Amino acid sequence: QVELVESGGGLVQAGGSLRLSCAASGRTFSRYAMAWFRQAPGKEREFVAAISGNGVITNYAGSVKGRFTISRDNAKNTVSLQMISLKPEDTARYYCAADTTVPRTLKPYASAYDYWGQGTQVTVSS
Repeated sequence: QVELVESGGGLVQAGGSLRLSCAASGRTFSRYAMAWFRQAPGKEREFVAAISGNGVITNYAGSVKGRFTISRDNAKNTVSLQMISLKPEDTARYYCAADTTVPRTLKPYASAYDYWGQGTQVTVSS
């Protein structure tokens, strides 16, 4: 069982920055691929970014590439999402997710992740 708790969301003006964090339980955190997804009202949950267990490999959605950076600290069991140059279209609830199957590749779809946090709201005003 893995518990994920997100923090760091809030209200920010367009062009601003936020840093989301996700704290995970579990002794084998460094083996999990971790990802961030987001879901806006009336829309499907969409992939944002993912990172391999050792932090070497990352993958980003095209809409956030160059603006968002995913990172992890395996000593602290945390994964973060640094967001800069935020746009109103980034407004959504952001979810942290874990793929505990020790995957060889990073998956950009929700069904690949078996544990989810409750999410944290990010609102970007224009």
